[in-house]
Amino acid sequence: MRVAVAASTGLLLALATLPARAQSVEEFYKGKTINLAIGFSVGGGYDLYARHLARHIGRHIPGNPTILPQNMAGAGSLRAANFIYTAAPKDGTAFGTFARTTGINPLLESGATFDGTKFSWLGSVTDDVSLCVSWHTTAVKTWDDFLKKPITLGGQGPSSEPDIFARLFKNVFDAPIKLVPGYPGTNEITLAMERGEVDGLCGLSWSTIKTRHAGWLRDKKINLLVQASFKKVPELGDVPLVVEQTRDAEKLQILKLFLAAQEMARPFAAPPGIPADRKAALVAAFDATMKDPEYLEDARKLSIDVNPVSGKALDAMLAELYATPKEVLKKAGEAVTK
Repeated sequence: MRVAVAASTGLLLALATLPARAQSVEEFYKGKTINLAIGFSVGGGYDLYARHLARHIGRHIPGNPTILPQNMAGAGSLRAANFIYTAAPKDGTAFGTFARTTGINPLLESGATFDGTKFSWLGSVTDDVSLCVSWHTTAVKTWDDFLKKPITLGGQGPSSEPDIFARLFKNVFDAPIKLVPGYPGTNEITLAMERGEVDGLCGLSWSTIKTRHAGWLRDKKINLLVQASFKKVPELGDVPLVVEQTRDAEKLQILKLFLAAQEMARPFAAPPGIPADRKAALVAAFDATMKDPEYLEDARKLSIDVNPVSGKALDAMLAELYATPKEVLKKAGEAVTK
């Protein structure tokens, strides 16, 4: 009997020393729900792109988890970015989307405390160009008018694109801009513009105008004042390019810091520090979704631009931006906070 007990004990000890089999990515995600935090209110461009991705990416993730979009508007999407960076589970069951400028906000003393290079970047659905627009009833019809005539622009919060670009153009070009912040998202700002509460807004994506507000273009309800980009979009014809509006080297450095963010127009990121195999699975799923015929067909029906930028490219771009000289960053921060 003692021999049998000893043998059994030895077997149990031997089994206990064997390494546990690691749970596969598929096993982890099977039956799970992944929360997708959307940093803006329902109905805007970021919301459209996020919900469209949510309908398709799950079938490209091993285990086919359910993707649950959740709007988390606040502070120009800074609330969602802070949540993903600090409070969201770091096990691969959460990712989010927020303003393209969010990754560089910590460089500008904007109240953001995260490090944009530490996010687990999945990629961006497209690059894009932002515009300043004014409603057809206002006196500001052109870029020259914008520089000379008073205009009231709608905003959200210090880190949002409408606020950043309004302050940027006010301080770099001395444009007589009055900013009215506090709207939950661009959808609410555009409604305010239609009601006459504000004259227009800056930082509105061309893709959003085409998808959500095609009627404006058809009925000539808005004036397209300037393109915030490095290169002109052919569809926009003679709408001026902001980098061509100054030859001042310092002003160009400041403008280019913000325009670089246009390359990550619809970014998606998971928290820092998620398990490497799950991060790789999410990145691969994002890349696969961008080539999925069903996803692309739905995108065509919704007039969604798909010109993907990889997570690796976003990592490289942010690493370069975070190496910007401190004196340039200081002046850029001042340009969007005063």
